[in-house]
Amino acid sequence: MKKAFVFPGQGAQYVGMGKDLYDNIPEAKAMFEQANEILGFRITDVMFAGTDEELKQTKVTQPAIFLHSVILARSLGAAFAPDMAAGHSLGEFSALVATGALGFEEGLRLVSKRAMAMQRACELNPSTMAAVLALPDETVERICAETEGVVVAANYNCPGQLVISGSMESVEKACEALKAAGAKRAVKLAVGGAFHSPLMEPAREELSRAIEEAVIAAPSCPVYQNVDALPHTDPAEIKANLIAQLTAPVRWTQSVRNMVADGATSFTELGPGKVLQGLVGKIAPGVEATSIQAL
Repeated sequence: MKKAFVFPGQGAQYVGMGKDLYDNIPEAKAMFEQANEILGFRITDVMFAGTDEELKQTKVTQPAIFLHSVILARSLGAAFAPDMAAGHSLGEFSALVATGALGFEEGLRLVSKRAMAMQRACELNPSTMAAVLALPDETVERICAETEGVVVAANYNCPGQLVISGSMESVEKACEALKAAGAKRAVKLAVGGAFHSPLMEPAREELSRAIEEAVIAAPSCPVYQNVDALPHTDPAEIKANLIAQLTAPVRWTQSVRNMVADGATSFTELGPGKVLQGLVGKIAPGVEATSIQAL
């Protein structure tokens, strides 16, 4: 009976997230206020009472989701006792802080730098992502490889749901070819740019030094990282995978399958939304999947 805890990525945010923690748990309030100081603006104002548009800004979204997830894990106390952990894209940073591999302050600074670097990379190259439904992964990979320009498989979310990422033109061409190949849907997503693609190389370069200099310890349990979907406890490996993560695909389907193969019998999602709970249900239908957003 092994417990897996998982942490969501960008897109799961909603106005009001984390407010109950701030209002009811003194340690949580102190962590939120510390975050306001570190970031140099009151992110809590945007999280608790901002508009959807304000919360959608990458520089706000990423630290907001990270804070909700990490402070929620801390607030659970002894109930947060993972045998293994993982996070989807940004959520990998939440998983590493929650399991003690990264300090709270250092984790928040890295997430903020990551958000800014990704924003700048998006501005350099107008680019996008698209969700592709009901095609085998291999077909999507083949069509991306055959399409001119930059377009790659970026998020292996669950069987029959893969997100592609690349330049505007190449993603559009690939979507047409994927529909012709029988995709139920191939629709562009409302995202700032081509995350987890070669177009994030400027962000990877910018962030790599900060990650290299970060103090990373062995986590309290194995963390299954996006890049290779394998469990890691070695700080050097964790660093290398974090650096590679920005331009490499998120292998979520493979991560969940590997966690189940290694004995996971329950998955608990910590943070805003229930996206990962839903994906786990599709990847491993017989396994218990729940989500916690508030205490």
